Amino acid sequence: MAPEAGVPKTVVEIAKKRMKEADEAAKREGDDNLRFEAVWAVFDVDDHPHVPDAIQMARDNSIHLAISNPSFELWLLLHFVDSPGMKDRKVVRALLKEHIDDYDKHVNYDDYRNGYQEAARRASKLTDVNLKACTPGNNPSTGVHYLTESIRAP
Repeated sequence: MAPEAGVPKTVVEIAKKRMKEADEAAKREGDDNLRFEAVWAVFDVDDHPHVPDAIQMARDNSIHLAISNPSFELWLLLHFVDSPGMKDRKVVRALLKEHIDDYDKHVNYDDYRNGYQEAARRASKLTDVNLKACTPGNNPSTGVHYLTESIRAP
């Protein structure tokens, strides 16, 4: 995890840099185990500039993406309820606070554990709806379930 997170393009640049450093270390040490099996960039659309550039850079460098639109809080909210529909990030955050009243951008795993399966199902449903409408990544959508499922996979 990169503590120096920021706008989407910066997040992807950091991921790219970390992946290159791991590849160089693997080559230098003669140990392929030092390479990353997968690299993910997690960000939200929010009002960030250069999102399409970040997506293209990730694709060009084999970096997986978990993008939420409008915000990461949508993924968290899906642990409790169905999609609220197209909403501004501030509205999504207010809706999340109805379930986690002290939410402050820090995630306590125990708050979300029991709703994980439903959140993944709801996120997949949003993906399907957006794909059928030919609007992948539209508000509301989240790809965080792709990351979590890749971690859970055997």
